[in-house]
Amino acid sequence: MKIVIAPDSFKECLAAEAVAEAMARGVRVAAPGAEVVCVPMADGGEGTVRALVAATGGRLRQARVTGPLGEPVEAEFGLLGDGTAGVIEMAAASGLPLVPLERRDPTKTTTWGTGELIAAALGLGAERLILGIGGSATVDGGAGMAQALGARLLDAAGKPIGWGGGELARLARIDVSGIVPRLAGVACDVACDVTNPLAGPRGAAAVYGPQKGATPAMVKQLDANLAHLAAVVRRDLGVDVCDVPGAGAAGGLGAGLMAFLHARLRPGVELVIQAVRLQEKLAGADLVLVGEGQMDEQTAYGKVPVGVSRLARRLGIPAVAIVGSLGQGFEAVHDEGITACFSILDPPMTLQEAIGRAPELLASAAEEVVRLFMTRDS
Repeated sequence: MKIVIAPDSFKECLAAEAVAEAMARGVRVAAPGAEVVCVPMADGGEGTVRALVAATGGRLRQARVTGPLGEPVEAEFGLLGDGTAGVIEMAAASGLPLVPLERRDPTKTTTWGTGELIAAALGLGAERLILGIGGSATVDGGAGMAQALGARLLDAAGKPIGWGGGELARLARIDVSGIVPRLAGVACDVACDVTNPLAGPRGAAAVYGPQKGATPAMVKQLDANLAHLAAVVRRDLGVDVCDVPGAGAAGGLGAGLMAFLHARLRPGVELVIQAVRLQEKLAGADLVLVGEGQMDEQTAYGKVPVGVSRLARRLGIPAVAIVGSLGQGFEAVHDEGITACFSILDPPMTLQEAIGRAPELLASAAEEVVRLFMTRDS
């Protein structure tokens, strides 16, 4: 018997690698002779770097970069197992948790550190980049990222504009002649699960600006500035980014990556499935175990368990979900290839107790699922 274990992380509890390891312990109790293949998963958000590094036998790296407020931060990134692909979470350098609540102001926060992480990955030989762009503190259209990589964003006097979305109003010209030479020929894939355009009523500023600290006046200013950035990009770089679905992701970083790195925006879980070569690892499998912290109606819209189960269904492999809790509307996942769902919370317990006992509870649930599965031919 071959069982593939491909869960997402349990947010604020266990990383995907730890979830997979706990499930594997239970599987091996129930089926000591089974081949168990652990493939930690992610969807481009928190945990993507560690999941991809673990699944491909890659390496984690640290870099000291510029945080969203201009102060130095230690940021983690990774190289995949073949050494040719770098994987980056923009939130590690430019994320909202790096900005105290009282200092959140997207007219000032910058993606400069994300550009520095890209440069660090290129410096280690990466020929391909995978970026997760969830959780940003910024609405600068990726301007800081581009500046860190050598692009010159100049005002009418030919001087570089400053950091933050508020400075984009001063942008008069873009010069990419000094951009990092190593970027030539580097493929860039971006895990992006939103379809917001760069500007307008569904754009980066209007929809996501307030959660990053923008007042109504700031939202109006930032939206106009992003539209202005798009116009200058179109004129100077020949790339039209304003209305592209996903351009507004991460405060417009999606647009910036398309403009300066010729990036492709792709659904997060599909990108991760390809990067970890999940289809190859599923070959010959009898069962797939998936999981996440809470499964509910949102899961059916393409989160990790459903992304994995859709692939498993195409290959004729049953998928069973082991999750922290089952929320409203979780039944929708049955239409997406998940055969059955089980919560690890069997006896009554507090959330803190459940978090503390998560590895033990996961192992127990996985054991019981496999015991049940093994009766199918008896």
